[in-house]
Amino acid sequence: MASKPSIPKGTRDFSPIEVSKRNYIISIMRKHFEKYGFQPIETPSFENSDTLMGKYGEEGDRLIFKILDSGEYFEKATGDKYLGEKNFNYLNLFTYSALEDLFKRVSDSEEDLDLEKLILEDLIESKNRFFTYLKNDSLVNYVKQFIIVNKNYFHNSIKIVKENTLLKNATFKFNFDTFYVGNFLKSEIYADFLNGLKENGFNLYEDLTSKNLISKISEKALRYDLTVPFARYVVQHQNEIEFPFKRYQIQPVWRADRPQKGRFREFYQCDADVVGSTSLWQEVELVQLYDSVFAELGLEGVTIKINNRKILSGIAEVIGASDKLIDFTVALDKLDKIGEDGVKKEMIEKGISEVALEKVQPLFNFTGSISEKIDKLSVLLEASEEGKKGIEELRFICDTVSKLGLLKANLDLDVTLARGLNYYTGAIFEVSAPKTVAMGSIGGGGRYDDLTGIFGLKNMSGVGISFGLDRIYLVLEELNLFPETVTTSTKVMFLNFGESQAFEAMKVITELRSKNIKSELYPDNSKIDKQFKHAERRNIPYVVKEIVDGKFTLKNILSGNQTAVSLEELILELQ
Repeated sequence: MASKPSIPKGTRDFSPIEVSKRNYIISIMRKHFEKYGFQPIETPSFENSDTLMGKYGEEGDRLIFKILDSGEYFEKATGDKYLGEKNFNYLNLFTYSALEDLFKRVSDSEEDLDLEKLILEDLIESKNRFFTYLKNDSLVNYVKQFIIVNKNYFHNSIKIVKENTLLKNATFKFNFDTFYVGNFLKSEIYADFLNGLKENGFNLYEDLTSKNLISKISEKALRYDLTVPFARYVVQHQNEIEFPFKRYQIQPVWRADRPQKGRFREFYQCDADVVGSTSLWQEVELVQLYDSVFAELGLEGVTIKINNRKILSGIAEVIGASDKLIDFTVALDKLDKIGEDGVKKEMIEKGISEVALEKVQPLFNFTGSISEKIDKLSVLLEASEEGKKGIEELRFICDTVSKLGLLKANLDLDVTLARGLNYYTGAIFEVSAPKTVAMGSIGGGGRYDDLTGIFGLKNMSGVGISFGLDRIYLVLEELNLFPETVTTSTKVMFLNFGESQAFEAMKVITELRSKNIKSELYPDNSKIDKQFKHAERRNIPYVVKEIVDGKFTLKNILSGNQTAVSLEELILELQ
């Protein structure tokens, strides 16, 4: 029976209507990116693992999809000294068989046989067939030496097995198995046997889950975002790029995250970045870019939140928690989720003192206009040079944007905003959806002074923003902001009345297509009712019913009105 088809969790199929709506958003973004001077680039869907790993913090690294190497990756990763589950089982089988043979040989002999001599001569060699596939004589020698080192233990055990076989009504096989399972496998001797394997460089099966092994069997990974691949691109192509370099990139990324509303394992990022300039005019332009895109999409009530990493560093400095900057900012970032008490509790748990919390108390009720908030921060950060520099940068951006004006978006200073602290060094942006929609962030970005430094190109400052395509889609859908024309793939469909009229229809369709009018012919000479229903289900607004004496009977599917028109009139009506 064929299995039921499905797709992995966190991924989606997109219908023609959904693709049309997504393309509508992308086309608007692309238009505005290029209007602001950004150039398109693309990078591979997967990168070398060392390009991505270690760039997103420990949590980010866990969410990177690793690609298993092709070919004999297991042998390449482990070498001759890796046992693996199957080989480890054979090792136990070999040890069991060798000991059984040894016990049997000594038990059956009336002489006092020399265990060491038996082991070093033919006994182990006769069992060597168990190890032929390992291509590693050192394992055979290891087992030999293990038995010799513990020969007193085995000699005493042989006596017990022999006595039990003679005195009790049980076979040698039964008594040996009782010893092997009930005594040997539970003994410190066996534990030493396993530990000795590790000490001698033989890895056991449980090491398969280690990071070390993963790094050996996976040299590539799906990209986690577009920022790090962009940094790699800039470094790799630095001699071909004219700086400052303004680039935009619209491509999918992958994250091994837990799927939920608005969060997927495969999704598109739409990024715009400028590298090679420290000018704050770039931040001003990016705020305008956000505003212009969301304005054309018809989104009102969007808030562009702004903060500055230097301000956060300054706050941590003045409260005496510079060494706990990340802990401080991560907790502060949760203010809208867990409230003031929750944030304070988390900060205390992270080692931030009560005295420090008293100093940041104003941040928990941080209201007013942007200029009023900046004035409050100026007082708080008077003793921090880093903080004052952040205030200067923030003041320039906000004042300039205010003077230039925004179309529909609101700009607001959010001192709790602390995203991307692993690489952001200046301005930090986050865009929140209108309050009428429970969606949260639909974009974000910031200034990074040395992102390319991770690939050896120092002092290459940059700033960038990202649009959350999937979340923007959900917001537009919920607010019913997609134009009706977005989902119209075909403007007019010609009914099929047979071969001769179909040919005449195709001539006209060819003419319409040359005028960029989306048109098509129903392929089969089916019943008229069936053809009309097909047009209705496809949301095709017009149908040409018949062609008589150069006149076309054009029917509007929505209104039901129909008129006879000439070719010129048909073109005018459909354009």
